[in-house]
Amino acid sequence: MTGRPDAPRVGGVPVLPGFHPDPSVCRVDDVYYLACSSFEYAPGVPLFRSPDLRTWEPLGHALDRSSQLDLTGVTASGGIYAPTLRHHGDRFWMITTNVTDGGGHLLVTAPDPAARWSDPVRFPALAGIDPDLAWDAAGTCWLTWSGTHPVTGAHGILQAPVDPVRGEAIGETRRLWSGTGGKFPEAPHLYEIEGVWYLLIAEGGTERGHAVSVARGPTPSGPFLGDDQNPILTRRGTDRAVQATGHADLVQRSDGSWAMVHLGVRPVGASQDFHVLGRETFAVEVDWVDGWPVVGEPIDPIAPALGVDPTRQVQVDTFPQGPLDSAWVSPGRFPTDCASTGPGLTLVSDGRGLDVPNPALIARRQVHQRMAVRAEVDVSGGVGGLTLRVDERHYYSVEADASEIRVVARIGPLRQVVASSPAVGKAGRWTLGIEVVERADAARATAGPDTVVLGYVDAQGWVPLAHLDGRYLSTEVAGGFTGRFVGIFATAGVVRVAQFSYRGSSDGGLV
Repeated sequence: MTGRPDAPRVGGVPVLPGFHPDPSVCRVDDVYYLACSSFEYAPGVPLFRSPDLRTWEPLGHALDRSSQLDLTGVTASGGIYAPTLRHHGDRFWMITTNVTDGGGHLLVTAPDPAARWSDPVRFPALAGIDPDLAWDAAGTCWLTWSGTHPVTGAHGILQAPVDPVRGEAIGETRRLWSGTGGKFPEAPHLYEIEGVWYLLIAEGGTERGHAVSVARGPTPSGPFLGDDQNPILTRRGTDRAVQATGHADLVQRSDGSWAMVHLGVRPVGASQDFHVLGRETFAVEVDWVDGWPVVGEPIDPIAPALGVDPTRQVQVDTFPQGPLDSAWVSPGRFPTDCASTGPGLTLVSDGRGLDVPNPALIARRQVHQRMAVRAEVDVSGGVGGLTLRVDERHYYSVEADASEIRVVARIGPLRQVVASSPAVGKAGRWTLGIEVVERADAARATAGPDTVVLGYVDAQGWVPLAHLDGRYLSTEVAGGFTGRFVGIFATAGVVRVAQFSYRGSSDGGLV
């Protein structure tokens, strides 16, 4: 084949919706496995399995215990950065970086991604982020990452041969090809394809200038020559529905064809627009032209994503005795540190509220652009409720005690009770709710992405207490690398939850 096709469209439907950034993928036989970054949330590094790159089943997390994941002192968008997932020999290998604990890259292994992963091997002398592992024909393991060279001080893509068992470099650290000049060269992935080594990286920053570029060379260390069509994927300066495309990983199917997963965001609103769900995982076809990968048509989900329809979802959790569903995580701590099940959920507060990095909170991703959540709570012995959050400085919550229901808004340094209602005749038992709906003024140039409605349910039905602008729970306002989570919390005493329900839709009104 000769010549390059026109720039492809990128599908508007992620294969993993909501906060699932920095995807890394590998294939074993006819099954694909994928890992994402998790930042300050525990358990860390969510894992998924798919037969077709379209339908993904959650497998749990690679970092599911404190001996693997220390989030002590973590702040918003700290913790676990981008992973690489590979299969080599008889096992899976996952390498990532905990930027909070100071121990450098960490590597864990497992014979099966759904099994228990090992305690980590650390690489304390190789500072940076976004580590990648690749093995050459001689069996040498090459660690490639984004960082600052220890001698020259130059920032870019670095590489060293390593012993993955001892966590040590066994050769010099060198700087590789680092892109076309865009800021923050990162997310390197190294592949040997038909005797040629390819280096795929991201550059331009993980915001609207994000891009994917590629180079090739004769050895794992190059020298690398960039594709003259770089970047091979970007949406900067366009009006496409999916923006900030980057941080990609290639995978070959068993029939010899190729695909690529990458992150992107779906901004909503007018000028400016806002993305609220975080960086999501998308997939595209890849063709090869003149020895270079060329991004093709999108791979859109055709059946359940995250175990549900990709555009509509109804889920109910009654918290039976046993482990929580893997969708539930907590910022700065493991959910078991503050919550127990069976039947129903019991949350025990440490009295510090929501304005701290690790509150008594279990949360799950908002994965649809329209959402309605209800929680049946018993606050007769405490204070708690529902919250929609980006971090501890950007959240809306509806909380209750035995005498009152309140809506609280926290935007940066400002925290205010914006509405309240006396809790009459319920003895501390309430059904609280949060809805995310389309803005009535969506056509205005100053419109935000959505409206967040907070309230409760009584005998007559849904009672909204406050309608708040969703832009203040967006990445454009809050900053950082995560997205929205909806959670159940306790800020005093003990809060019990009989049932939690989530209804979501990304194709119009709620189901």
